[in-house]
Amino acid sequence: MPGAIYAEGLVKTFGDVKALDGVDLDVPQGTVLGLLGPNGAGKTTAVRCLTTLLRPDSGRAVVAGIDVLAQPDAVRRSIGLSGQFAAVDEYLTGRENLQMVGQLYQMRSRTAKRRAAELLEQFHLTEAADRPTKTYSGGMRRRLDLAAALVVSPPVMFMDEPTTGLDPRNRQQLWEVIKDLVSGGTTLLLTTQYLEEADHLAHDIAVVDHGRVIAQGTSDQLKARTGGERVEVVVHDREHIRTASEVLRALGKGETTVQEHMRKITVPVTGGAKLLSEVIRELDGRGIEIDDIGLRRPTLDDVFISLTGHLAEARAAEAEATEEAAK
Repeated sequence: MPGAIYAEGLVKTFGDVKALDGVDLDVPQGTVLGLLGPNGAGKTTAVRCLTTLLRPDSGRAVVAGIDVLAQPDAVRRSIGLSGQFAAVDEYLTGRENLQMVGQLYQMRSRTAKRRAAELLEQFHLTEAADRPTKTYSGGMRRRLDLAAALVVSPPVMFMDEPTTGLDPRNRQQLWEVIKDLVSGGTTLLLTTQYLEEADHLAHDIAVVDHGRVIAQGTSDQLKARTGGERVEVVVHDREHIRTASEVLRALGKGETTVQEHMRKITVPVTGGAKLLSEVIRELDGRGIEIDDIGLRRPTLDDVFISLTGHLAEARAAEAEATEEAAK
């Protein structure tokens, strides 16, 4: 039996760009699926198809037990959606925005007011509740948009990069809200660029690239698939990055990853602490001063890079342009 969110063979094209190329998803009730992928991989297009904002060219989708293509209005009544950009009326106050959403869902006026007050408190917006939202900061607008998606306590939620623009404290607060929702039985599909967010919240993770799901599993399963340990070195002088990379490449078991702004080089290794001592001796012999060195397990960042191996900003821009032209 399909889960609360189910997709089979979803295909969507914009001109010559195939945004979705046969996406399959199955999200059990009361769980979180983290959808990861490079820019332009198809994550937002998948969300738009599942939430009835776009009609797929082919394939099947069922949300909350309802066929997305056959009964789109019924699907809309059963879901909450927070898109990439805050969709609030800037001339209304925060309270009025939430009450309006409740009344659009045909709540009684008193019920809509009570629910608005609950959400304003939950998202720490009570003090600004009666100010026009055009006076809100970007982070406050984002929180208000998320609150609006929760007005009717939907059984299925879609959040497209929900914490973009939030500071670390507000991001942590939202994580707690999400945990509470899911513990109450809500099913959530979450797209995010913060890999620690998926690691922290998702029961299952699907990695999308070029419109296809290229890997799926728990965080631990995906990390195990990447395998091995990593040596991380932070050099003191930026001019030593290249030489240190050559040393690590020679001693490691794969390609090095360089973060120049942090002066950090990472390479997969075998041999653990023994190899770490060898790396230190070799760097010292080359006269390379280091600020930090360590051995760690693979992270979701490593998984992401290992599976996709690239970013797709150019493809993202092309897909957005063709989608806009198709509207």
